[in-house]
Amino acid sequence: MSQAQGATAAGTAAYRDRLSGLAAPGHFREAQGLWVSSIGLGTYLGHYDDRTDAAYCAAVERAAGLGDNVFDTAANYRFQRSERSVGAALAGMFAAGALSRPEVVVTTKGGYLPFDGEPPRGREEMERYLDETFVRTGVCRREDFVQGSHCMTPGYLAHQLEQSRRNLGLETVDVYYIHNPESQLAGVSREEFDARLGAAFEFLESAVEAGKILYYGTATWSGYRVAPESPEFLSLESVVGAARAVAGEGHHCRVVQLPFNLAMLEAFTLANQPVGRRRVTLLEAAAELGVTVMASASILQGRLAADLSDVIGGRLGEFRTDAQRAIQFTRSTPGVTTALVGMSRVAHVEENLEVAAVPPAAPADYLQLFTQA
Repeated sequence: MSQAQGATAAGTAAYRDRLSGLAAPGHFREAQGLWVSSIGLGTYLGHYDDRTDAAYCAAVERAAGLGDNVFDTAANYRFQRSERSVGAALAGMFAAGALSRPEVVVTTKGGYLPFDGEPPRGREEMERYLDETFVRTGVCRREDFVQGSHCMTPGYLAHQLEQSRRNLGLETVDVYYIHNPESQLAGVSREEFDARLGAAFEFLESAVEAGKILYYGTATWSGYRVAPESPEFLSLESVVGAARAVAGEGHHCRVVQLPFNLAMLEAFTLANQPVGRRRVTLLEAAAELGVTVMASASILQGRLAADLSDVIGGRLGEFRTDAQRAIQFTRSTPGVTTALVGMSRVAHVEENLEVAAVPPAAPADYLQLFTQA
């Protein structure tokens, strides 16, 4: 791990300036003191084989050359292969001088069992992996895992963070997310969940102090999108409050990730988040609490890449594909900083990054989609 720093204000500004010829105004946004692209590359999908590894490497390299400086992954994506592919691509660009570490924002996640290179062959092999890797080594206890697959104890997160840093070849991860923390609520009480979250944040603040991460947060699927009465519900105010209890107003719990797209609108339309005595949307709550929002599933794993022309038409700009229209919708949403899109093929990178050359839709034009009859 030779890159001993993370993204910086000066580095990301230099990237913005260097790629400004390819990007329209509004593509780069300032968040937590960094300049980040409105479109980021996600690495969730794909087979666990060398061919897909190589495809992701090529996709990351092409994206970085077209104005994307946000790369999102997770320890369990493709059984650690996605982290390793991102790391290999970045290492090649750093070595060639095509990119510098301070220019890019790299985010990853820990929480689920990652396995190593391939899935286990049956329940017995999965149990052996859990025992040999985590329980017998003293990383955590078997009872720390909810439903046999999700853990967020300090020891487990410490182990996973070190593993991710090795996979990525980076000393510093820019954003480290607890992956779907609401999964814990399937097996523990709300009181126990709050205690576990506080302990996790205490570790993550220590990781910030050690220079291993810049910021941390929660990457969720359902927690912020459901009604407060749901067993899976997460209050962003309470989550940030847990960080404040550990580190005060100088806490580093500053980023949240959740799905937002044309089919999953809750972050913009559902006033389920308590802030003080009010109920507001997740995007409004994040703005008030100083939290940056990264939107995952911007084209819903390809399901929003067709039949959108009648829905959006040219209201948000003129585009040649429905995937581009879906990306424009998400990146134009007030309060969304980056629209993450899974891209494992260079052709898709080139198609999707064409959107960067078009300004985000004006708020009035965007809101017309919600007010039209």
